Amino acid sequence: MGGDADEMKAFRELQSHLGPRWELADGESSEPRHIVVIPSLSFDGIDTVSIDGVIHYEERMLFALNLLRHPRARVVYVTSAPIHPAAVDYMLSLVSGIPTEHMRRRLTVLPLYDSSLVPLSEKILRRPRVIERIRNLIRPECGLMTCFVVSELERELAVALGIPLYGVDPDLVWLGTKSGSRWAFRKAGVALLPGVEDLQSEADLVTAVDGLWAECDDLERVVVKHNTGFSGHGNAILDLKALAEAAPRNGTSREGRHQAIADALPGMRFVDSRQTWATFLEKLEREGGIVEAFVEDPDKRAPSCQLRISPTGSLDAISTHDQLVEGVDGQIYAGCRFPADAAYRMAIQQDALRVGEFLQSKGAVGRLAVDFLCLRGKDGSWQQSAIETNLRLGGTTHPMMLLRMMTDGRYDPGTGLYLTPRGEPQFYVATDSMHSEGYRGLLVEDLLDIAAVHGLHYQAWSESGVLFHFTGALSEFGKLGITAVGKSPTEADDWFDQTRQVLDRETKR
Repeated sequence: MGGDADEMKAFRELQSHLGPRWELADGESSEPRHIVVIPSLSFDGIDTVSIDGVIHYEERMLFALNLLRHPRARVVYVTSAPIHPAAVDYMLSLVSGIPTEHMRRRLTVLPLYDSSLVPLSEKILRRPRVIERIRNLIRPECGLMTCFVVSELERELAVALGIPLYGVDPDLVWLGTKSGSRWAFRKAGVALLPGVEDLQSEADLVTAVDGLWAECDDLERVVVKHNTGFSGHGNAILDLKALAEAAPRNGTSREGRHQAIADALPGMRFVDSRQTWATFLEKLEREGGIVEAFVEDPDKRAPSCQLRISPTGSLDAISTHDQLVEGVDGQIYAGCRFPADAAYRMAIQQDALRVGEFLQSKGAVGRLAVDFLCLRGKDGSWQQSAIETNLRLGGTTHPMMLLRMMTDGRYDPGTGLYLTPRGEPQFYVATDSMHSEGYRGLLVEDLLDIAAVHGLHYQAWSESGVLFHFTGALSEFGKLGITAVGKSPTEADDWFDQTRQVLDRETKR
């Protein structure tokens, strides 16, 4: 349909039912609710991103199986590649209070057996029989579609399925781009890093870098980012120290500075090792981008705050995290700690809510996250600058949702802590990229067996232990995800370290 007038009219009609359907899906009533989960990685350039096992990121939404705790709920979970039955059974076992067999009868996992790096939603739209099969598995009058990210593909699929879509309207997704984020931060009155947005060409980039260099005389590096880069893989670092002779303070002419910058761009360090200047520039020209000052402080922190804007009008903070980063100059998301440091978690939550209020005024709905950079001043206090907004689920979503799935606790926005039903706080460290060459060949059954033998599995009685996820990449790539939970940050760290040590010891060759 491609966004034509008939599709838009049908979509608006479906979305008019979103509020009641969402309340039904999220509520405790006895009425039936049918949820279609589409964990599509609908990102521009997903076909070239160099993340091992990226197709298995579609497992990130398995926390949606928690919806099956409602006895009248039915879930259809669509994936590109099959999910190992043991991984599905494991997730169902985390849901307390409902027999696993009862939930399994109300769950359909529908793989397409197509691991090509094409967004899942596009694959479904190419398969009209799959669309018909999904429609036959649900009752559209009580149906709802939920996604990892929303694009025009998900809008077209919602119309094809005849059910409303829980997520931001595709017409608003630009607010979650790097350029749109900076614009929204200014409108919300939130501090942001020095930078320039809405870059569309090499000339724009050269001019922006030059202006930023002149504005920040001691600037050593800048980060160039594609508007829709995924997990840091659309970023590149330009080292200005190598251009010291052309620095503005040395009196170099504008033309001379521009030429020096242009000559240096092909030599940028690309976070995605498969990028070249030619491919990077092509995507910048196609989708736009920004340039930002690179903060050199080795003690900087990268926290984030997660929010939820409901279709019925509420705006809620649902977590804060300190993000763990790796790779070229710390540009790649590797995991997170919950909660963010007490020194700044309430401050970033306050700023994130201001951003959320602005996005809500523009019509945004669904889960989102605002990322920050925090720096410690000479007086020991922390100051935050907003970096970007993700109008979608992210790497920090599923660890929190898995914990809720297991404990049925709640996030306390007044303290930034997660509390069990007994009112006791819990903490965790999570990653999607615990990896080793030695882990290659491990089956999900092997992993679960090793965890059982060594007492790693989360135990409800102790309210601590390890939750496993992203296991589809384990055998082929030697990579998995874990969320290590404890009643203190130290205990969570201990579970995390113990898991790595056990797996390394068990797979030593």
